[in-house]
Amino acid sequence: MRKVTLILSDGTQFHGESFGYEKPVAGEVVFNTAMMGYPESLTDPSYAGQLLSLTYPLVGNYGVPPFTFEPNGLATFMESDRIYASALIVSDYSDTYCHWNAVESLGDWLKREQVPGITGIDTRELTKVLREHGVMMGKIVFDDTPDDAPEGEYEGVNYVAQVSCKEVIRYNEGAGPRVVLVDCGVKHNIIRCLLRRGVEVVRVPWNYDFNTLEFDGLFLANGPGDPDTCEEAVAHIRQFLANDRVRPCMGICMGNQLLSKAAGASIYKLKYGHRSHNQPVRMVGTEKCFVTTQNHGYAVDSRTLPADWETLFVNMNDGSNEGVRHKSRPWFSAQFHPEACSGPVDTEFLFDDFVKLL
Repeated sequence: MRKVTLILSDGTQFHGESFGYEKPVAGEVVFNTAMMGYPESLTDPSYAGQLLSLTYPLVGNYGVPPFTFEPNGLATFMESDRIYASALIVSDYSDTYCHWNAVESLGDWLKREQVPGITGIDTRELTKVLREHGVMMGKIVFDDTPDDAPEGEYEGVNYVAQVSCKEVIRYNEGAGPRVVLVDCGVKHNIIRCLLRRGVEVVRVPWNYDFNTLEFDGLFLANGPGDPDTCEEAVAHIRQFLANDRVRPCMGICMGNQLLSKAAGASIYKLKYGHRSHNQPVRMVGTEKCFVTTQNHGYAVDSRTLPADWETLFVNMNDGSNEGVRHKSRPWFSAQFHPEACSGPVDTEFLFDDFVKLL
């Protein structure tokens, strides 16, 4: 395996070996503390433009499931149609795998999708650096061709526009209440959760004017990058909120931020984000605490919510906002992922709450 070096923007270097596709790459370096779920994480569009480091040391031992699709176009075992993370960084890669549903190794999958993977990195030390400094840009270069080092950018890039669908897609036509889903980089399990509850889903591009459609409820999906680059989507959501016809709305992750921005709140960037399967959140006004899956680098500033909006969930680790709701109208959101694939299923009831409002 070729020798590679991960170079952070502050000059810190980590040396390892390549086990994926062999090309230099740059992006924002982030870490995920989940113990499993690398197929789901790699295919999560929210990781677009990022070099994903996994803190769990052994990765690859259960291989990769088949990349098959259902008749409705949704991936059977993945969260989208391809890998969206720019690279994968692990401590100890296992090319030997064993799982009832595995058809290839993680390394072979990365090579097939032309995504770099590096092993032999002290990912826990890397995590400490990121926790102290905060997320930063980085690049992976091959030691025998260091002059090919790329330059990356993340701040201000509209990754949502890159990962969103390009045309309207319909699921379960005529099956039940019609939900417009604004695709900012939606995970397929969000769509599965809605379809299992008997609704029709109309999936539209992130900047599509959905107010011209006839529908019963609005769903704002997850997605990558800075929500401040999505002003077109915010404008359409703001128009929806101002409509005399009040219809239910639910948002997840980026959807929480876009709904909050449309209401008038502001967004800020977290020091190193929340990316794990074990983030504790509490429902405000109750003693109920849930274990959640999360993947986001930005958060809503709860102090800037208008008087008719309130915090719905709060993060028990750092006190950051984990969801909002309107005090009198059927609009709410969650910063975490209640569809939880992979991850805990404590909060999937939020889909039931949304569908009951339709």
